[in-house]
Amino acid sequence: METMTPAYGVGPLLLIALAAIGLLLLLIIKFRLHAFIALVLVSILVGLATRIPLDQLVDDVLLAGFGDTLAEVGLLVGLGAMIGRLLEVTGGADVLANTLVSRFGPRRAPLALGVASLFFGFPIFLDAAFVVFVPIIFSVAARFGGSLLLYALPSVGAFAVMHAFVPPHPGPVAAAELLGADMGTVLLVGLILAIPTWYLSSYLGGRIIGRRVDVPIPEISAAKDTSEHDDLPYPKFGTVVALLVLPMLLIFLDTGLNTLATAGVVDDGATWVQALQIVGATPVALLITAITAILVLGRGRSKAGVEQIVNGALGPVCAIILITGAGGMFGEVLHVSGIGDALAQTLASLGFPLILAAFLISTALRVAQGSATVALTTTAGLLAPTVAAMGEVSALYSALLVIAIACGATVLSHVNDSGFWLVGRYLGMDVKTTLKTWTVLETLIGGIGFLLVLVLVPLA
Repeated sequence: METMTPAYGVGPLLLIALAAIGLLLLLIIKFRLHAFIALVLVSILVGLATRIPLDQLVDDVLLAGFGDTLAEVGLLVGLGAMIGRLLEVTGGADVLANTLVSRFGPRRAPLALGVASLFFGFPIFLDAAFVVFVPIIFSVAARFGGSLLLYALPSVGAFAVMHAFVPPHPGPVAAAELLGADMGTVLLVGLILAIPTWYLSSYLGGRIIGRRVDVPIPEISAAKDTSEHDDLPYPKFGTVVALLVLPMLLIFLDTGLNTLATAGVVDDGATWVQALQIVGATPVALLITAITAILVLGRGRSKAGVEQIVNGALGPVCAIILITGAGGMFGEVLHVSGIGDALAQTLASLGFPLILAAFLISTALRVAQGSATVALTTTAGLLAPTVAAMGEVSALYSALLVIAIACGATVLSHVNDSGFWLVGRYLGMDVKTTLKTWTVLETLIGGIGFLLVLVLVPLA
C-alpha cells in the first residue's frame, strides 16, 4: 500500500515511532511478552495512533505486511532448517570437522574447527549448530590441550558470523526482504565480509582471549539427536561440502545473470535466461538443495525416518518465522503512516549517514532486548520506508545496509540474550567469565564487520 497523507507533522510522527519502540522493548523486557505478540500489538497501536483508515488497517496494512514478508522468509528459513537438520542427524558435522582437523594438523586445530563451522553454519542456526559441534570441540580440546576457549571461540564465532551476515538465516533474510535488497547480492556481500570478520574477530581474537582466560573442559556431555539408523555410514566429506556449496552456486547463477542482463550481455527476455533465473531464485535453490539432501543423505533410511528428521527441523524455527513476519507488519505500518518519510527528512536535515544510523539503532535494540533477530527485523522495518523514500539505490548499498544492521544486532550480547546463556552453560563458564569472553567476541564481530562495511560503502 502506498504512503497515505500523514495525519501529523514530522515531530509528532517521530515521537510516535520512539514511543512504539519504547513500548515494544517494555513489553518484551519488563513484561516478558513474546516478541511476536508484542510486535503485532504495537503495530496495531501505531496504526491507530497515526490514523490509518480503520477499513484499511487490518487487511491492506497489517496482513499485507505480514504476508508479503512470510512469502519470502518462511520458505528460506524452513528449507534452510531442513538442510541443516539432515546434515546434523546424518553425521555431516562430524565428517566436516574431523576431516578438516586431520588435514590442518594439530597446531591448526582451532583454525580447522573454525573453517568447518563456517561451512556448517551456512544453513544451520547458531544455537543448533553450536550444540551439534560442542562434543567435537570438547574432543579436539581434550586431545590437544590448552584452554577450551582456544577451540570453542573460533567455532562459535563462525556460527555467530554466518548467522548474522548470510542468508538463509532469518535475520539477514528478513532485513533484506524488508529493505528490498537483492538476496543474491546480500549473500555474496555477506560471505565476502563474513570471512575476514571471522578471521580477525573469532580466530585471532579468540586466540588472544583463549590465552588470557583458561577454561577447562566441563564435565558435561551434549547429547546429540540420533535416529533409528545410527549404524549407517557417515556421508563423505566431498558430499557434505557439495551440499553446502550447491545453494550458493545456484543463487550466484541468478545474481550473475541479472548482472549480465543489466550490462546488456544477455537478453533478460530470453527463455533460457528466465529459466536459469528461476533455478537460481533463493527459494528454488534451497528447495533443490533440500531435495538433493533428502535423496543423498536419506539413502539407506526409511521414508518415515527421513520424514521425521525433516519434520523435526520445523518446530524450532516456527517462532522465528512468526517474529519475522510480525516485523514485516511493523515495517508496513511505519511505511504507510508516513513515519519512514519523516525519519528520512530528519536524517537528511542532520546529515546523518543512513549506514551509521542503521548500525546505531540496531545496536540500541540489541542491547535493550537481547534478541538479534528482533533487533534486525525491527531496525529494518523502521528504516524500510526511509530507503524507499530515497528512490533507487544500488544493490550493493542495500546489501551493505543489511550487513550494517546485522553488525549492530550482534554486538554486546549479555544476560538478556539466550545465546549468552547457551554458550556460557555449555562451556561451563560463570556470568563474569562469559561477559569477558562471549560478550567481547560478539562485540568484536559486530564492530569489525561494521568497519569493513564502511570500507565498501564508497564502492556503492
